[in-house]
Amino acid sequence: MQGYERYAIYYAPEAGSALGAFGNSWLGFDPQTGEKLSRPVDTNCTDTGLEKLTSDPARYGFHGTLKPPFALHLDYSIFDLDQALQDLAQELAPIVTGPLSLKQIGQFLCLCPTTPFDGLNNLAAAIVQKLDHFRGVQSEEQLAKRRARGLSDRQEAYLQQYGYPYVLEEFRFHLTLTNSLTKAQIELVKPFLEQMTEALTMDAFKIRELCLFADPGKGQPFELLKRYSLTGGRQ
Repeated sequence: MQGYERYAIYYAPEAGSALGAFGNSWLGFDPQTGEKLSRPVDTNCTDTGLEKLTSDPARYGFHGTLKPPFALHLDYSIFDLDQALQDLAQELAPIVTGPLSLKQIGQFLCLCPTTPFDGLNNLAAAIVQKLDHFRGVQSEEQLAKRRARGLSDRQEAYLQQYGYPYVLEEFRFHLTLTNSLTKAQIELVKPFLEQMTEALTMDAFKIRELCLFADPGKGQPFELLKRYSLTGGRQ
């Protein structure tokens, strides 16, 4: 688990699940096995077209962010982080929300859970806060990139405190499916996604595991290093 530029704590669908099979195929890559996968093909949206429309989320793997990517603090090793995740997973309970729903956030398409959100938000907050000492200090250049789109005062405060502006009250869990798209691109790909995700948006959404992802650097896809079962009885 050593030698990576950054680490992240994500939700990834359980191995063998229909949601995981869809998401990995949609993005063309299984982050747990490293296997490249054939993408679905639609008469109006070829597999080559999908590759261009999904290049950003494809690098990170099909996931929902719980603690965004961070360089490891020099005072800690990946083995320290691994142990902390094992301990935290024993404290935190699995999460159940309403079914997933295909949504547009800004200019990208994603799957979002429906209510209730309290358990999910509390889970993410606990992970961000209890593991933040593992996060290395970010450079001014890195912070400037986060500020480029404009931040509210609260988002700026979170950026300074946690290295990321969209945490705690600013957090919104989602499973990203596309790059930022034009209106014409959204109109092209959205009906295809609605058809493909219809069966995935019927049942309750559950998070039973935390996943440790890692960034090899040089633009290579993130890798899923380890899963941690949530076995606690409280939030």
